Amino acid sequence: MPKRGKKYQDAMKAFDRDKQHGINEAVEVLKQLPSAKFDETVELHAKLGVDSRHADQQVRGAVVLPHGTGKTKRVLVFAKGEKATEAEKAGADYVGAEDMVEKIQKDNWFEFDVVVATPDMMGVVGRLGRVLGPKGLMPNPKSGTVTFELEKAVEEIKAGKVEYRLDKTNILHVPVGKKSFEEDKLKENLNALLDAVVKAKPAASKGQYFKSITLTTTMGPGIRINPTKVM
Repeated sequence: MPKRGKKYQDAMKAFDRDKQHGINEAVEVLKQLPSAKFDETVELHAKLGVDSRHADQQVRGAVVLPHGTGKTKRVLVFAKGEKATEAEKAGADYVGAEDMVEKIQKDNWFEFDVVVATPDMMGVVGRLGRVLGPKGLMPNPKSGTVTFELEKAVEEIKAGKVEYRLDKTNILHVPVGKKSFEEDKLKENLNALLDAVVKAKPAASKGQYFKSITLTTTMGPGIRINPTKVM
């Protein structure tokens, strides 16, 4: 195990690691922890009682956080003609088609955080599956990134839309803001995300849906949230 710094060790002493908190209390504890030298990202990690190996137990979607994530995302849109113009007007950082495929393949260019594409462009984007897929950047209809409604898609992403999807161990890892956010804003963001995940519960999911929920900052320890108080 790597040796933890003094601030981390002080943070560990600041609260009871074994206690399960309500959402409001967890945010209050997090705000009282020692701060790093930069504005840390606050993340939610939730282990779900599903088996993501089964298609009918996948949990994936997107939600617009009321107060954003504290980071403006760079958006790449694959579109042509009028749709390309629409994307540019909506504030997309990069818009293109085959030229963008070439730029990514030849120059190893990844100066973007989210990829959006019109459905008719997915054949072109498909050529990038091997490089976009592992990075979690492949557009997907479930997350609203394969759409003809480009103005709406780009504006929502810029406003603080986040995607959530299970990893191989059935855990969601989602940013919900910055440590500098006011408590109320973090609480509202958390509730918006958890509400969306609850609504995305697969019909095939049996038993307890939320197995464990932890709130963390980039450099800080995990604060446990009582999963029984979420649903």
